[in-house]
Amino acid sequence: MDLFDDRNWSIILEPLVFSCKGKPHPLHYKNSYQLIVMVILAAQDSDENVNRLAIPFFEKYPDWFSLMSITAANLFPLLDSIANFKNKANWIIDLAKEFHNKNLPTTLSGFTRYRGIGRKSAHVILKELGYNPNGIMVDLHVLRVAPRLGIVPDFRDADKMEQQLLSKLDSSIWLEIGMAISFHGRLICRPIPNCKSCQMNTICDYFINEGKV
Repeated sequence: MDLFDDRNWSIILEPLVFSCKGKPHPLHYKNSYQLIVMVILAAQDSDENVNRLAIPFFEKYPDWFSLMSITAANLFPLLDSIANFKNKANWIIDLAKEFHNKNLPTTLSGFTRYRGIGRKSAHVILKELGYNPNGIMVDLHVLRVAPRLGIVPDFRDADKMEQQLLSKLDSSIWLEIGMAISFHGRLICRPIPNCKSCQMNTICDYFINEGKV
């Protein structure tokens, strides 16, 4: 990325935001309980794997209250193909004790105070529940795609990249742009990118300087 880059990225990225309008989240949740559990399970794992495992999980444990009388070890057989499943099972049990009889948080700080819910997860949960987290969701796809486009440098730290994106983009697109870039990374700008099919290739630093594939 050119340090003197004066491109208006908020306008440049409008096609990505538009293309993702109304697109459902890849996690196939039905309510806030399922959303929170699935977001926790999806960290460092695939949405496809979580969607598959969620069916028997929610059949057996349909709400927070159903988790109150068990231990994390009871969840291990249902979750053992999930990355870091033992810690995640413990986090879910802890959250059941907190959330089964009280209102859910409505802010980033309200969610991130709980184990297992980082900024990325809190962004997803709040957006899907209809709240504005006043930040930008940065997942592994955003970490890959945003530097390729040339918006920000190639950070490995999601929090640092979020701060860079917040400084470059208008607040009017903060809510949507993280998921828009993430969808682009899932479908087009994959680890091996499909540059020829990319609607952003005329402004993309990677395509202009390196890719052209």
